[in-house]
Amino acid sequence: MSKRDYYEVLGVSKNASADEIKKAYRKVAMQFHPDRNPGDKAAEEKFKEAAEAYEILSDADKKAKYDRFGHQAFGPGSGGGGFGGGMNMDDIFSQFGDVFGGDMFGGFFNGGQSSRSGAGRGRGSRGSNLRIKLKLNFSEIANGVTKNIKVKKYVICTTCAGSGAKDKSSIQTCSTCGGSGQVRKVTNTFLGQMQTVATCPTCNGEGTVITAKCGSCKGEGRVYGEETVSIDIPAGVQEGMQLNVSGKGNVGERGGAPGDLIILIEEEGHAELQRNGLDVAYDLHLSFPDAVFGTQAEVPTIDGKAKIKIPAGTQSGKIFRLKGKGFPDVNSYNRGDQLIHVNVWTPQQVSGDEKNALEKMQTSQNFQPQPNKSDKSFFDKLKEVFS
Repeated sequence: MSKRDYYEVLGVSKNASADEIKKAYRKVAMQFHPDRNPGDKAAEEKFKEAAEAYEILSDADKKAKYDRFGHQAFGPGSGGGGFGGGMNMDDIFSQFGDVFGGDMFGGFFNGGQSSRSGAGRGRGSRGSNLRIKLKLNFSEIANGVTKNIKVKKYVICTTCAGSGAKDKSSIQTCSTCGGSGQVRKVTNTFLGQMQTVATCPTCNGEGTVITAKCGSCKGEGRVYGEETVSIDIPAGVQEGMQLNVSGKGNVGERGGAPGDLIILIEEEGHAELQRNGLDVAYDLHLSFPDAVFGTQAEVPTIDGKAKIKIPAGTQSGKIFRLKGKGFPDVNSYNRGDQLIHVNVWTPQQVSGDEKNALEKMQTSQNFQPQPNKSDKSFFDKLKEVFS
């Protein structure tokens, strides 16, 4: 099932401001919020879909990439920013709690108790995203590849297992919020009592406080280290394209959700081939005798060598096409071709005997240019190649 356009999901135009996008997301999120639609799986999926759309459109860099490449900018199955990659409802509330202003439905539905598990209890701050560049050769781009890359980043502190505390006894329930991570305030208005919910200022929504910090991470629950990340690169990616690996960025503080790892694709140049979209171009230089008598030539391709037959009388500028020997399209089953452009090589120096032979041919009628209507012009060939 193909993904819906993110602008369509939130009901905004491509020219919508950041504030308009935020308001639109809040409206959709309120409509499909799990507290308002208990047990409704369809509403829950729409709630997640809206969160995924907002994560992309609220980030200037991601939005620019999405506007240019669409869903393919973040790789097949990546879910754009990561919600399709395993983030649950708590992840969404943790990341976008500022949009909701706390649990907006607490106190109005389900007897004042949120239907989502652990609703009041937040986690530490979310880790930041990481961006790295990855160079791929033509073969890797054409066939897809799995890369194991060592990434320097914040990882979970093994001493405290990410809690940030010296030991288990150093973690206590927050006395201000009683462990819920939220404080509730009741205000009397002319409409009656209004209840609002806000993040607990003492524990910052975590529900617990640390009395003694871990000596290794100084209470952060993370340390700077290195992790080997396995990245599946789909066939057909192009220079400048970005792929998103959910949850492989910096680990958050004290169990906070990890950021994402953003991969910027770079292409390594090929010694003999040139890329043009999905097609591959190669210049084949022939001697004059080979062009006259015909020959069999070996040409490089993305995946090795191929032999092609050059018919007698081949003209300079002739273009041969190897069907399906180009790059695959990352979004479809289409595949480009390899285009072989023939150049007849003209020697710059000749011996005396060669000069005499050429002078005899110069006056021969058979060696005078005699193009016919079937011979296409250079511009016609270009149109044919790139149409």
